[in-house]
Amino acid sequence: MLPVLSGPRVLLVACAVLVAVAMTSPATAQSTGMVKGKVFDGKGQPIEVAKVTIEFKDGVSRVYTVKTNKKGEYTQIGLPPGNYKVTAEKEKVGAQSYDCRVRLGDTAEVNFQLAPGSSGPTKEDAAKVVAIKKLFDEGVAASRTADQAALAGDLEAARVSRDGALAKFTEAATVMPTCFDCYYNIGYAYAQKKEYDKAEEAFKKAIELKADYVEAYNGLATIYNAQKRFDDAQAASQKAAALATASGSAGGGGGVDALYNQGVIAWNAGKAEDAKKAFEEALKADPKHANSHYQLAMCQINLGKLPEAVAEFESYIQLAPDGQYAAQVKAMLLQLKK
Repeated sequence: MLPVLSGPRVLLVACAVLVAVAMTSPATAQSTGMVKGKVFDGKGQPIEVAKVTIEFKDGVSRVYTVKTNKKGEYTQIGLPPGNYKVTAEKEKVGAQSYDCRVRLGDTAEVNFQLAPGSSGPTKEDAAKVVAIKKLFDEGVAASRTADQAALAGDLEAARVSRDGALAKFTEAATVMPTCFDCYYNIGYAYAQKKEYDKAEEAFKKAIELKADYVEAYNGLATIYNAQKRFDDAQAASQKAAALATASGSAGGGGGVDALYNQGVIAWNAGKAEDAKKAFEEALKADPKHANSHYQLAMCQINLGKLPEAVAEFESYIQLAPDGQYAAQVKAMLLQLKK
């Protein structure tokens, strides 16, 4: 069994030369959202103590101000959902402003690169973002079509759609080389085609552009596991889990997936006890993660703990009565309860 590889990323990062704007996993209270990002100078070095102003644009006057740390990072939590204008500035360095939308329980990421005379995206940059979004959305649609065709057993249709998705994401990455989501999707497509060397190259490129890209590390864990490179798979999965924990999203999809991946990799390597611990950690992060219940049950059987296995199988059926393992679990429950 392979670890989890998330489906195609559907949120475009507008990474045109001076700006990167993305939505990431929930990391705050459900009634608010947050904005975070980094501020760099013209040489790509972090700017400390840059002033970042976050102005609410939907009627009520609200202005939030933060300063960047030594790494050029800033974070503002507790933002009501809506449209915002985010401005980064530092005297004698430059200033920039970008619009973003904060959604309930989500994080909007806005990055800046300041230079003397900088103020915001040019018309050329804006046009480039629109073009990239069109290519990206077409790539996501083709990737989803490929996944659906593969599930239906139509491998030729899946291949054609997968190649179409690759073409769109590759074109998008050519136009905007800093689009890390583009490279993630290229890696995802190649992984589905089992062209693992190309998938690895794309996932690593995504990580080069976004060092804390949890899903890309999960992608690496998946393809390494498929090639029985278990040590590499475990290292990638552990990195994904650590990043998810550091970002405060360990309970979100990326963190749970990383923990689940660690369990699957350990299981495939014949380490049932290590796998059991990883699946238990995944369930602490998300008690409703059905596949972790299934895999934990399999570990319990391997370790001779049949009552515990029954309990996990029953949890799986309750959470995923029509899941991919449902028929197998029902049959095993009948045997275990005799």
